[in-house]
Amino acid sequence: MELTGAEIVVQSLAAEGVEFVFGYPGGSVLHIYDELFKQDRVKHVLVRHEQGAAHAADGYSRASNKVGVCLVTSGPGVTNAVTGIATAYMDSIPMIIITGQVPTHAIGLDAFQEVDTVGITRPCVKHNFLVKDVRDLALTMKKAFHIATTGRPGPVLVDIPKDVTAAVCEFRYPESVELRSYNPVVRGHSGQIRKALDLLLDAKRPMVYAGGGVVLANGAAELTRLVRLLGYPCTNTLMGLGGFPGTDPQFVGMLGMHGTYEANMAMQHCDVLVAIGARFDDRVIGDPRDFGRISRKIIHIDVDPSSISKRVKVDIPIVGDVREVLLELLSQMEGQAQRIDRSALAAWWSQIDQWRGRECLRYDRTAEIIKPQFVVEKLWEVTGGKAIITSDVGQHQMWAAQFYKFDEPRRWINSGGLGTMGFGLPAAMGASLANPGQTVACVTGEASIQMCIQELSTCKQYHLPIKIVNLNNRYMGMVRQWQEFFHGNRYAESYMNALPDFVRLAEAYGHVGIKIDKPGDVEGALREAFARRDQLVFLDFITDATENVYPMVAGGKGLTDMILAEDL
Repeated sequence: MELTGAEIVVQSLAAEGVEFVFGYPGGSVLHIYDELFKQDRVKHVLVRHEQGAAHAADGYSRASNKVGVCLVTSGPGVTNAVTGIATAYMDSIPMIIITGQVPTHAIGLDAFQEVDTVGITRPCVKHNFLVKDVRDLALTMKKAFHIATTGRPGPVLVDIPKDVTAAVCEFRYPESVELRSYNPVVRGHSGQIRKALDLLLDAKRPMVYAGGGVVLANGAAELTRLVRLLGYPCTNTLMGLGGFPGTDPQFVGMLGMHGTYEANMAMQHCDVLVAIGARFDDRVIGDPRDFGRISRKIIHIDVDPSSISKRVKVDIPIVGDVREVLLELLSQMEGQAQRIDRSALAAWWSQIDQWRGRECLRYDRTAEIIKPQFVVEKLWEVTGGKAIITSDVGQHQMWAAQFYKFDEPRRWINSGGLGTMGFGLPAAMGASLANPGQTVACVTGEASIQMCIQELSTCKQYHLPIKIVNLNNRYMGMVRQWQEFFHGNRYAESYMNALPDFVRLAEAYGHVGIKIDKPGDVEGALREAFARRDQLVFLDFITDATENVYPMVAGGKGLTDMILAEDL
């Protein structure tokens, strides 16, 4: 069967079970768009900006455990998408980015809308391809999906010149692919797992530290079983929330820069630490030298060998798929739980409960102005903790992480590694399409939401009933907080003194807008919004402009050097 390159692209996507492609057309990809138009197996979602296409594909992937796909044209289409590609790369999200390119004979000649896509994106993709021969296209697409979804997942880009999409060749889509130079390890070493188990069972002050790798590997059930069998405390990173139930008494909260006092203190003072699908990044442990001043044994489980001992030297490295390693660990643990020193563990829990007694997340509940933490708490209550929550980046993101208790994986979707403002709304679009009928809410701020607010038009076109929870404090809140703490209250360019009327703006896009400025109206507004199951509702909460996120570990400081609200 002979097909054009454009037909091969669409047939390849269909063969991979792709349901949605998020994109924006342009000259270099018109052949592909023409073929998408002729069929109905792969649906296209027209965004209003290429950054939105990448974020929507990213959100779709995070919320579904499927591969997100976006399609953009050459030149500015590619460069507009780079922020979204980098966002997915930092958080290890499996995505395929299909980009148009000028015809092969024009590459390198500064043709209209030409950029060096391979060169520009090389630092922020797991791999990329430039397809110069239509006969290579089907195999390249198969390779792209294989690389994106195996080992440590990530975005893979396929750059296709316009003449390649017009050329014709015989089409046969490979059932499988093998790459001699790419063979990620899946099964952990049994001997290393046995050593890790011995260390865990003999611990006096153990700690389980789990990250986004648990969610990506679909290992939440195995992690939960292990932690409950051991009876040990567990903390999650920002990306790992939902990997262990947030309402479980063994959960000590998120750790790190804005983590709980008890989580950070337990991390620092444990004698055995097992890190599962996490990477000891700067927002988690602060200064590695300070973290290393107290001796502890560290077990590190990760599919990516380059992440192990990258920032912190570990004692027992285990390379492998997180879920597979946890299954092996659980298997080896059968009948051995009696080895745990329960009296030492009880003393350790007593110490953790003392740290919990600091109530590091408390805030003024008597204020006459809306506190942002209160809005998130009410959001959790009204949704029963079952919503898919996306967020933008800033104070609102941290409050959502602290006060919305995630009991399940893939219900917390945010930009952790890159910290991309504008992520929340398009990510919510992807999550909504991936989970039709489920409640999806985007927690955002008045600065972040304006980064990709044009996607309200996409939401209208595709009838996406997202609920936008705008914690409007009239500032770039996290920037203002840092300026207050470290720059002498000089609020350089962080004050938003020309904000739109968000209610009227939402209405202009054809949605419902509600403004809330009294604490007593918060719950009622949320219930009204979620009762409108078929409509997008923009909730503009006018919150306390002076509220800060606590606890806080300043950049470069040690994990236990926390600023608490009570200290000010």
